[in-house]
Amino acid sequence: MMTSLLKKRSMTEPALWAWFLLTATFALHAADRQAPVKVMSFNIRYGAANDGENSWKHRDYLVLETLQNARPDLIGYQEVLKFQAEFLQKNLKGYGFHGVGRDDGQEKGEYVPLMWRQERFELLDSGHFWLSETPEIPGSVSWDSSLTRMLSWVLLKETSPSGREFIFANTHFDHRGTQARLESAKLIRKRANTIMDQYPVILTGDFNTTEEGDPYAALCKKTQPQGTPLIDAYRVIHPAPMDDEASFSRWVGHRAGKRIDWILHSNDFVTLHANINYTQERGRYPSDHYPVEATLRLK
Repeated sequence: MMTSLLKKRSMTEPALWAWFLLTATFALHAADRQAPVKVMSFNIRYGAANDGENSWKHRDYLVLETLQNARPDLIGYQEVLKFQAEFLQKNLKGYGFHGVGRDDGQEKGEYVPLMWRQERFELLDSGHFWLSETPEIPGSVSWDSSLTRMLSWVLLKETSPSGREFIFANTHFDHRGTQARLESAKLIRKRANTIMDQYPVILTGDFNTTEEGDPYAALCKKTQPQGTPLIDAYRVIHPAPMDDEASFSRWVGHRAGKRIDWILHSNDFVTLHANINYTQERGRYPSDHYPVEATLRLK
């Protein structure tokens, strides 16, 4: 009888352990595969502006609180000057940083920097290009652009066992040049199409145009003979356009109008959630733009 039980245990325990390990491994992979990524695009308003009671020194703490409360994994900023970049790096703990001044590719002018949660992502590569006919030349300006415009990007790898890699990019289109906005969109779409076969892509930005404009079509619709359009995360969750979707607050909680700040992504991602963040404190807003947010998951 004892011999029979021992034989039974010797046959059963390995099978049980194998089942346990297989189940645990599957659960880990499933959890890893489904880990969402929270993305924020945030125009924080350049800190040298003469904004009176809304100047940077009166709201820097509120920008920081907004970020800390939202806890995004990825952040794309616009209108960041060097001292604002230093403030963010010093006070927002646990994030990596990549960005340069648009005027010289170093420290002069506004940045369009990116930050990422270091416990989740490892930086593999990074770079910039300018929204011009000579995109590799720092400070270059083309078309009818009123100012120098650029895009910054990073190649990130998840620190989880999956080790998935993707491109995270951020930009700020010109506020005056109609042709410049369209050509900037075409340039980004062309470059995105060259890498989307290899890497998923997330693009954040202040595009200074609404989704009815040609730049949106150039990025998000099949207007080019080749390549796959990007997907508007907000419009996936909120398919019906409304009259109160403005992402430009004007400091007073203004909501009537259309979005000009977007989070776009390649078809490699599923959009789980998207919203406009209306954070304010006793009527004071962190910026003249609302932060926009999206939660994505790689397929």
